[in-house]
Amino acid sequence: MPFIHVRLFEGRTTEQKRAFAEAVTRETARTLNCAPEAVDIVFDDVKKSDWASAGKLASDPK
Repeated sequence: MPFIHVRLFEGRTTEQKRAFAEAVTRETARTLNCAPEAVDIVFDDVKKSDWASAGKLASDPK
């Protein structure tokens, strides 16, 4: 049972998530030789103010 956890900045549409889920499920099933029904994907939408890289918030001005 492949479980894929995707964290991304909020703002993606349901249609974008649907397309991503379909593509990732298809390729996961192909690569791992499992049924698409076995693939689970969870999306976590994260505010830019809740994500930091190199000590800086993603919401900080560049």
